[in-house]
Amino acid sequence: MGFALLGSLGSFVSVRDSHHWNVRFQSFTLKERFVVGFNLAKNFRAYKKFGRVSLCKIEFVDFEERTSPNEVRKEIEQCYELIHRLGRGVVYLGSSRMGPGHPHYSQTLELAREAIFTAWQIANLLDCSTWTGAGPGLMDAAIKGAQEAGKAVGGFKIGKEAGEWTTSKFHPYLPSETYLTCRFFSARKHGLVDAAVRSSSSDKTAVVALPGGVGTLDEMFEILALIQLERIGSELPVPFIVMNYDSFYAKLLDFLDDCEDWGTVSKGEVSSLWKICNTNSDALAYLAEFYDLPFLDEQKHGTEARSEKRT
Repeated sequence: MGFALLGSLGSFVSVRDSHHWNVRFQSFTLKERFVVGFNLAKNFRAYKKFGRVSLCKIEFVDFEERTSPNEVRKEIEQCYELIHRLGRGVVYLGSSRMGPGHPHYSQTLELAREAIFTAWQIANLLDCSTWTGAGPGLMDAAIKGAQEAGKAVGGFKIGKEAGEWTTSKFHPYLPSETYLTCRFFSARKHGLVDAAVRSSSSDKTAVVALPGGVGTLDEMFEILALIQLERIGSELPVPFIVMNYDSFYAKLLDFLDDCEDWGTVSKGEVSSLWKICNTNSDALAYLAEFYDLPFLDEQKHGTEARSEKRT
């Protein structure tokens, strides 16, 4: 059961029953509607005061903070300041769930190792910073790979990342001055995009999409759309690599081919915006060609041999 309340700041509700309620608050000033669901015990009181709703006397939902454009703008500026300090570089997108404890642990462990090795090689090849969502799983693997290469690492953490790091706003081992815990996804996305922007020919950046789920796909296709519409904010092209380990993205690529058949995307439109790589050596060779960097056959064969050895 539920009820609706229309009121301004300072409105008060007192409920004396034991039910589950969905309470809807309508703000006349912000013209937005908020819904809060909770279980109410006898003599429990919920109140809305000074822009806050108190639930069970300890949980707060700060509507004023969540709807303030100034708060979002401030966090975006903090992201830009961090990028300016550490430098732009390679942005890794990938699953936060592929790590120890996953049902397919042995497979995800191999993917994590691939991510570490890829990050180590790319960081050395491009001599740049490494950026991730600063979460667990493959993001953590990319961080460790870059650290092993001795390169700068930065990150944009989100408060409710999947995995064992959800209870803390702090990264377990990165220095606090190298990452930012974002409250707003929009600010985090601004940061991940801007970290890959190229303003001069000396900037060597890239976007590398590792296997992942809904969050990774969201970031992949947002960046893909920005590149497609020339709204990414980069003066020069940014290489976008999709790591198709073990044909992980095969069905997604099939779906995009179907989109071409249906006419929702043009023939070859998507394939021209990113590079599908099945192995680390493919990715490194593509980046070397993109930036006209030396990538010797001996290096390629060594990369393939190490990959085969792990397999």
